[in-house]
Amino acid sequence: MFSIPASLEELAREFRKHGRQCYLVGGAIRDMLLGRPSTDYDIATDALPQEVRGMFRRVIPTGLKHGTVTVLFRDLRFEVTTFRIDREYLDGRRPDSVVFTPSIEEDLRRRDFTVNAIAYDLDSRRLLDPHGGRADLHRGIIRAIGDPLERFREDGLRPVRACRFAAQFGFSVEPATFAAIPACLDTVRKVSSERIREELVRLLRAPQPSTGFRLMASCGLLELLLPELAAGAGVEQRSLHCFDVLEHSLRSCDAAEPGNPPVRLAALLHDIGKPAAMRREADGTLSFHGHERLSAEQASALLERLRFPNQLIHKTRHLVLHHMFNYTEEWSDAAVRRFIARVGEEHVPDLLALRRADQVGTCGDPSPSQALAAFSRRLEKVLQAGRALTLRDLAVDGRDLMRALGLPPGPRVGVLLGQLLESVLEDPALNTRETLLAIAGRFYRERLL
Repeated sequence: MFSIPASLEELAREFRKHGRQCYLVGGAIRDMLLGRPSTDYDIATDALPQEVRGMFRRVIPTGLKHGTVTVLFRDLRFEVTTFRIDREYLDGRRPDSVVFTPSIEEDLRRRDFTVNAIAYDLDSRRLLDPHGGRADLHRGIIRAIGDPLERFREDGLRPVRACRFAAQFGFSVEPATFAAIPACLDTVRKVSSERIREELVRLLRAPQPSTGFRLMASCGLLELLLPELAAGAGVEQRSLHCFDVLEHSLRSCDAAEPGNPPVRLAALLHDIGKPAAMRREADGTLSFHGHERLSAEQASALLERLRFPNQLIHKTRHLVLHHMFNYTEEWSDAAVRRFIARVGEEHVPDLLALRRADQVGTCGDPSPSQALAAFSRRLEKVLQAGRALTLRDLAVDGRDLMRALGLPPGPRVGVLLGQLLESVLEDPALNTRETLLAIAGRFYRERLL
């Protein structure tokens, strides 16, 4: 029925040799039934954790309290969990205690959604589907097992996962399951920032993250978890825009490449400062002056709150801060060089990608942008020419200036270097040691003495 990796077959034989059951469960089975690749293999067994540790040489006790160990076998990692029944969930995320059971059926009953409660017996090659998960996969439905209110109050991450799965697979959430989410928001509040972040990262990899974010908006999750983004709902924009700030942000996010996390995040968050920046002028028109700065600040705070890596936070903030550029053919080569120097050469491709996503999100038009294509050609031409775009590219450094002008270390050296960079951005031919020292000396005598 399925293409099973050889190392998984070997693993199953070890369980059989010890008289134990071995089922492939969870996302791997779901993905295989959908014809999607799978690399994460979760195993359910009637063997206790200490038995599993005795079967294999490399075993990590990743979650003994809940019956889980990680088996490193051949070329793969396997999360192996003993069949269990979960007791009360006191923290809104994990059961306070578990009871091991010899029944795979009881184990499947404790899971979140029907599509994740399918098991494949690696011995008999039999598919076990007591909750109709395969039919729900066929119909494209995310449905909770049993009482959705009970499932969501056990684990506050499950409502977020329902929205993420819908976007990831292009499914809908079964009405009774979706209707239970608003009553469970207090449980969602108990979930750690790191867990919420992991779900958002997965959602951002979906073909159209907007599907999940719209579901979150309509059930209260978005306002709870991403209030800065939710604040854009109903905030109108200027005439060039066809959507409010929230819808524009979601469409821009969809238009960004799934494989480029900083650009996707920046596309989602690039306008979250607009509600605070919005002003209605005397003639009735709207203005959003400085919204890019406010958006960058809010995006940074949001990502820090969700414990995103610092490097990703800084990159996303930088892209949001600089997304408002308006190139025209009248720009001189010096203006293009100043743009590159301001935003950083390494960020130019991502800024162009962000602006493209921003344009698509304006009215949903995916047609190529002639202006962006022209700017890209211009940037490439300038970058291919000999040029100095940063202080490191100058023909002199701070030590050269201090020796030539008799200056001690201090802020005046930085001012001089900045002035030299401005001169070279205007005319790259000036970037010689002799010329720059002459410019620095003249500027120092006229402006800094």
